[in-house]
Amino acid sequence: MPATPAKVAPAADRPLLGIALRLGSASCFAIMAVALKLSSERGVTAPEMILYRNGFGLPVLLAWVLLGPGLGALRTRRPLAHLTRSAIGLVSMVLTFEALILLPLAEATTITFAAPVFATILSVFVLSERVGRYRWAAVAMGFTGVLIVMQPGSDRLPLAGVLVAVAAAIGQAGVAITLRQIGKSEGIAAIVFWFTVATTVAGLLALPWFGQRHDATTWALLVAAGMIGICGQLMMTASLQHAPVAVVAPLDYLQILWATLFGWLVFAHAPVATTLLGAALVVAGGLLTAWREHYLRRTVIAARPDL
Repeated sequence: MPATPAKVAPAADRPLLGIALRLGSASCFAIMAVALKLSSERGVTAPEMILYRNGFGLPVLLAWVLLGPGLGALRTRRPLAHLTRSAIGLVSMVLTFEALILLPLAEATTITFAAPVFATILSVFVLSERVGRYRWAAVAMGFTGVLIVMQPGSDRLPLAGVLVAVAAAIGQAGVAITLRQIGKSEGIAAIVFWFTVATTVAGLLALPWFGQRHDATTWALLVAAGMIGICGQLMMTASLQHAPVAVVAPLDYLQILWATLFGWLVFAHAPVATTLLGAALVVAGGLLTAWREHYLRRTVIAARPDL
C-alpha cells in the first residue's frame, strides 16, 4: 500500500529551509560534475555517464518515493509526454556530459547555464509567450556573457567543446519548455522517476557499443556521481515546497562558483578574466529574469487575490 503523501508546507512558510536545500542541491550538482569529469579522464564515455548517473541514482529515487509521496505518485495520464520529455532530456544530458569531457569545468558549466537565454527565445516560438524588454535585456546579457566565455576566433577553447556546450544549453532550454507543458498535469515525482528510468534504459541499450572495463576508483566515482546527482535533484525539488521559485532558483548559479573553484583546485585550470566576466553576465541575466518573473507574479496576485 502506498505511503500517505506527507503534508507539504506552503511555499513561503519555511524559506530558510528552502534556501538551504537549494544550496545543497547546487553543491551536489557541482560535486557530481567533478566526479564525472574525473571519471572521463579515466576513460568513461558520455553514454556510460548517462547509464551510471541515472542507474546508480535510481535506488535512491525509489526509496524517496516509497518513504514520501508513495508509488501512487508515479501514475501518469500522459505517457507520450514523458517519452518526449525523456528524449529531449537524454540528448541534453549526453551533450552536457560531453561538454564536461571536452572543456574545462568552469567554462563548460558557464556556457550550459545559458539555458534560460535559449528558453526565453524558445518560449516565444513554442509557447507563444510575450517577452518584454526586461527579459530581452536578460537574454542580451546572457548571450553576451556566453560569447565572452567562448571567445569566437580564439583557440583557447576547442571549437567542438564550445559547440557541444551551446547545444547542451539549447537542449536544456528545450527541457525547460517541455517541463512547463507537462508540469501542468503531471506530478514532480512522476516526471523525475520516469525520466530516470528512461535514461537508465537508454544507457543500457548503448552499453554494448560504449561500455568499457573500469577499475575500482572509476567505479567509486561513478557511484558517487549517481547518488550525489539524484540527491541534488531531490533537494532541488524539495526546495520548491518551502520557498518561492524566485527565492531559490537564483541560488543555482552557485554551481558556476563551485565549478570555477573545483576546476582550479582539482584540475589546475586557473580561472581567466574572460571566463569570470562572461560568467558574471550570464548570472546577471539569469537574476534579472528571475526578478522579473517574481515581479510579474506579485503584480498578477495583487490584481487577482483569488489566485
